[in-house]
Amino acid sequence: MATAAAPEGQREDDRGARAGNDRGGLRATLGGLTTRGRSFLAAGVAAAICAYVLGQGDLLRVGLLLAVLPLICAGVLHRTRYRVAASRRLSPQRVPVGSEARVHLRMDNVSRLPTGLLMLQDHVPYMLGPRPRFVLDRVEAGGRREVSYRVRSDLRGRFPLGPLQLRLNDPFGMCELTRSFSAYDTLTVVPRTEALPAVKLAGEAAGYGDGRQRSLALAGDDDVIPRAYRHGDDLRRVHWRSTARYGELMVRREEQPQRARCTVLLDTRRIAFQGAGPDSAFEWAVSGAASTLVHMLERGYAVRLLTDTGTAVPGEGAEGFASSAQDSAEAAGLMMDTLAVVDHSDGAGLSRAYDVLRGGNEGLLIAFVGDIDEEQAAVAARMRQRSGAAVAFVLDSGTWLTGGAVSGAVDERLRQLREAGWTALAVRPGDRLSERWQQAGGARAETAAGDTYGGWS
Repeated sequence: MATAAAPEGQREDDRGARAGNDRGGLRATLGGLTTRGRSFLAAGVAAAICAYVLGQGDLLRVGLLLAVLPLICAGVLHRTRYRVAASRRLSPQRVPVGSEARVHLRMDNVSRLPTGLLMLQDHVPYMLGPRPRFVLDRVEAGGRREVSYRVRSDLRGRFPLGPLQLRLNDPFGMCELTRSFSAYDTLTVVPRTEALPAVKLAGEAAGYGDGRQRSLALAGDDDVIPRAYRHGDDLRRVHWRSTARYGELMVRREEQPQRARCTVLLDTRRIAFQGAGPDSAFEWAVSGAASTLVHMLERGYAVRLLTDTGTAVPGEGAEGFASSAQDSAEAAGLMMDTLAVVDHSDGAGLSRAYDVLRGGNEGLLIAFVGDIDEEQAAVAARMRQRSGAAVAFVLDSGTWLTGGAVSGAVDERLRQLREAGWTALAVRPGDRLSERWQQAGGARAETAAGDTYGGWS
């Protein structure tokens, strides 16, 4: 919540400082004269000069009235003493691309005097639509007014909302003052996600179970060391050696389920993607990475997001993965926030991402890559040796610009990746990730049958 004085300035203990503030506030008030007020003032001064030259007393009185009226309105508006408080609430604070969010504004009159006519204007980036304006009638002392508006963006990102501006007018429209609140909020527009089918990818293990690549699910699960006996524990689980050691009854903790890992690699190199806009190849890759992250988290995987720059998100827990199933929602929000603002990098290769993966024991690797040459395809082939299974969605950005067929160079890169053990799939404009995901489960078998396009006709 933000509070602003309208229009009195902040109180000062020193009278000299307050007098200076009052003079500055009065100058600002005079600067707020509207076109009507300035016209009245100019007409009054001109009439007074003409009356003095011509010796017309009646014209002088009219001129003084015209000149004094806007000054009186400005003085009354300057001396108006009431305070208002404003608050803003977003519902929700994180929305997918193309979805709407509602912004709720609340204005409270916390002074003892009723307000006059108020106009509210909230600062909104042009990507979210026009600036909303609201006119509020007289707000009684201690009263409250609530208004709302909607925002929508076809571009992902983080957009500031605010600060809120309050405009005050006198009844004659001679003067207008603007007061700004300092508080603002941020709306996060994340990539649009797509529901993916529950298929088992080549070489993939289940989220929990006896798969080869595993990490412990720490929070909420039993540890591997004995613990103190609790009422209701099975006596067959008593660990007598620990009981004798600690001098109290100790029981064995149950065996921990183990959690599979998944790394989603997003290629952000500027040289790997041509074109821009919501329908570009890069935006498809970002949306595909977001859909994969959500899908794998729902399946019980410990997931992390990795870019070609070597940056891993969430970056906490065991080697950058979310530490437990309870952290999945928080990790998903953090990774989606990262994808909301991810942009092209100036890197030329995938070596930094390989350095992160070279430790091995990385579980399932799912990559969304752009244009890759023979050298970068070799780096990606070495990544496969550090993972339990690997699936690559290769986007030929040149194809996305022209809408033509996949070039022979892309087919050669796909062949190179498949020979290294990747399930490599090419993506054309208009393809849906859910369809490619469905076909990824059987891509290896169909590739063996001789299909040159990742198992699709």
